[in-house]
Amino acid sequence: MKNDIHPEYFQTTIKCACGNVVEVGSTKKDIRVEICSKCHPFFTGKQKLIDTAGRIERFRRKYEKYQKSQSNA
Repeated sequence: MKNDIHPEYFQTTIKCACGNVVEVGSTKKDIRVEICSKCHPFFTGKQKLIDTAGRIERFRRKYEKYQKSQSNA
């Protein structure tokens, strides 16, 4: 390993806007973030799921009506 080319490595804390504090090692001191695994909807289970299957079925029914009207014309 070469001398004087690597950044200093610190034991630091990451502070989230929700109040969660995590101790990690980093080249920066005192990191602040807006969202973390304690408050992110994906990790908390409060994520909203979109019903894409229902949307696809609605589109197919609408398009089917259009195709029938075009074949009758």
